Amino acid sequence: MFVQGVIIGLTLAVPIGPIALMCIQRTITQGRLHGIFSGIGVATADSFYAAITVFGLTFISGLIIAQQYLFRFLAGVALILIGIQVFMSAPGSIHLKTEHETYLKDYLSMVTIAAANPLTLVFFLVILPGIGVVVVQGASLLFALEFIAGVFFGSTAWWIILCGSIGSVRSRISVKTLGIINRISGLLISCFGTAMLILLIKTMEFV
Repeated sequence: MFVQGVIIGLTLAVPIGPIALMCIQRTITQGRLHGIFSGIGVATADSFYAAITVFGLTFISGLIIAQQYLFRFLAGVALILIGIQVFMSAPGSIHLKTEHETYLKDYLSMVTIAAANPLTLVFFLVILPGIGVVVVQGASLLFALEFIAGVFFGSTAWWIILCGSIGSVRSRISVKTLGIINRISGLLISCFGTAMLILLIKTMEFV
């Protein structure tokens, strides 16, 4: 169960999307720990949805699915605003020292953004029954916890590897290059948010 969780965690984390771009951008402009803490926030949100699905919390999952249009709208708007902020941000010099409060902010912000995407829950609702992840008795509780821990571990491991690797070369990046990275990252993040809203509108047209 732990290995299956690791595989699912990696499957969620590896694709490059707006969340990954934000973690990469923070790693380059602020340092590897900012990117890693942001990634751990994403892993936490993934694990939260895994727990809801595995433990069969139908009330919570039903509520999230019922309000998925609102969550997707908020997530799309948030990505657009974040993209604009990143695009407009001036590239400062690379600081080696950061405050722990900033790491907490990185973590909490990514937990919120990642949790606002109900499609992750849909992913779990579709995938988990296919691999036989079902908790029916207390004896299965350990297996469920192993799976959730695996999801968290797999996702976190990916962010450590990705952000750690990128962070190792950030000192070689010039201020001018940082500005270009901010522009490109901000534009792509906003495009993802816009695409999410467009897809949401088209989905609602068929409801």
